[in-house]
Amino acid sequence: MSNAAPSSTEIRLRTRPIAVGHLRALEAVARHLNFRAAAEELSLTQSAVSRQVQALEDEVGVPLFLRHTRAVELTSAGAQLLRAVLPSLERVDSAVRLIRRTAGRKSVAISTWASFASMWLIPRLEAFQAEYPDIDIRLDATDNPVDLDTSDVDLAIRYTRPGNAGPDAVRLFGEQLTPVASPWLLKSGPPLRKAADLNRFALLEASDSHRHQNLEWLTWRRWLDGNDLPKLEPKRWMYFNYAHQIVQAALTGQGVALARMPLVADSLASGDLVEVLPNGRIDTPLVYFLMVGPRSRTRPEIQAFCAWLMAQAAITRKAIGEEPDPETQAHPD
Repeated sequence: MSNAAPSSTEIRLRTRPIAVGHLRALEAVARHLNFRAAAEELSLTQSAVSRQVQALEDEVGVPLFLRHTRAVELTSAGAQLLRAVLPSLERVDSAVRLIRRTAGRKSVAISTWASFASMWLIPRLEAFQAEYPDIDIRLDATDNPVDLDTSDVDLAIRYTRPGNAGPDAVRLFGEQLTPVASPWLLKSGPPLRKAADLNRFALLEASDSHRHQNLEWLTWRRWLDGNDLPKLEPKRWMYFNYAHQIVQAALTGQGVALARMPLVADSLASGDLVEVLPNGRIDTPLVYFLMVGPRSRTRPEIQAFCAWLMAQAAITRKAIGEEPDPETQAHPD
């Protein structure tokens, strides 16, 4: 028989919950109200469980159980401690179950912000899954930046100025803004042939754009100033927290949105939205970047996802009329 150590794929994972010492004993005894039943569940002797509970009581400084001849009951201190322990144990057990379930599987963990995830990435993921059915995807939609050196995220897609992206960031595509509306709104509403006609419509934009320097580029006021209409006032303003909310309102005919071309290119191509003033596109200095964690970039599934993502980005660049350049053609190593 060979004495060679088992490979990582041959290691048998335990099914019993990991031990967390005295707190696990507290939870089991409190649930069963019986030391023997708790010991059987934890695969320990009854005396071992009793010693763990006693040690915990010594640390806390008060009794946690009242011992009767044939049963035990929690004291008020025990109940108080149990309320704090239970959620922590449940989270630990849940995390361990997830780790065991995914052990040995290929996976890609992606961090990006909610609007990009819902409007650009998620509609395309089905194509990736069809090509790579054995790769699991975990999507973390958040506006908060993640540290790819220390987190369990493999790659991040971010939206920022080139100078803020970092030396290892790979450019996906740039951005233009353009006024868009639903065909239904254009057919049922007043004519919209020139920029000045916007005063007859509701204008949709982000409610917090004034709080972030980068997002000021996305405001109607900047677009109107650039089109010599600084004093134009619309029929009404509608403000939203997220880009996908703005576009959803436009899709349902509630007004005209100043939309990000990369995020609405598919809706324009399908006819669900119409670019109402094609000559009114404006460029922004903001760029969509791919960043890959240093611990992840050599894994084949990460390389496959990045190659697929770059191919999808090339399609978007073509759809929005952005000329490719050597930087956009780079592939993350």
